[in-house]
Amino acid sequence: MFDGDDRPAGKPRVKICGITNAADAEAAIEFGADALGFNFFRGSKRYVPLEAAYEWMAKLPAEIAKVAVVVEPNLDEAVSLGLLPFISALQLHGHETPDFCRKLAEEGIRFAKALPVTTPDSLCDLPRFFTRTVVLDSARTGEFGGSGRTFPWEIAREFVEANPDLRVILAGGLTPENVAAAVSAVRPFGVDVTSGVESSQGRKDHGLLRAFIAAANG
Repeated sequence: MFDGDDRPAGKPRVKICGITNAADAEAAIEFGADALGFNFFRGSKRYVPLEAAYEWMAKLPAEIAKVAVVVEPNLDEAVSLGLLPFISALQLHGHETPDFCRKLAEEGIRFAKALPVTTPDSLCDLPRFFTRTVVLDSARTGEFGGSGRTFPWEIAREFVEANPDLRVILAGGLTPENVAAAVSAVRPFGVDVTSGVESSQGRKDHGLLRAFIAAANG
């Protein structure tokens, strides 16, 4: 999702995910978010129908990365989403295969691959997913992200150190209270938050948004 971003490493990029409305998108941008995530997976509690949101999404600033979160789409669906003029990249949050990722890369679609972390061995012997950007997220049976739970950050830290060529986005249970410690412990390329800045499911608390972004950048 940040393939065109070659700024020096330092402060992590901040992605606010689970955006469902224009007001929350605009607030996140105002407070300094680098990327917004929109869930186009119908099984998500934060699902956004593309037809209903097309107009306001298309008006968001071009310099902000806009990420379509999907779960096991077919290739045609993924390419169609990735070619939308206001979508910067996809985030594959299911069990997409390396072959699928290869085909998507061959189509010129930017994407990140989410990897569920459950045990210290979760990230061992991973196949190549044909993207530099991976999202490390906590896992819960039957859910794809947005669980509100952390996983042991030392697993992520070891992965970052072992894969200096990858842009690692840390997700899973991040909040304004713990994101600074997470950044210090893991040194990720970016951080990703959903439930940790919500007032209710699918609605962002603008005070928490401001606090999270400030803490991540601090």
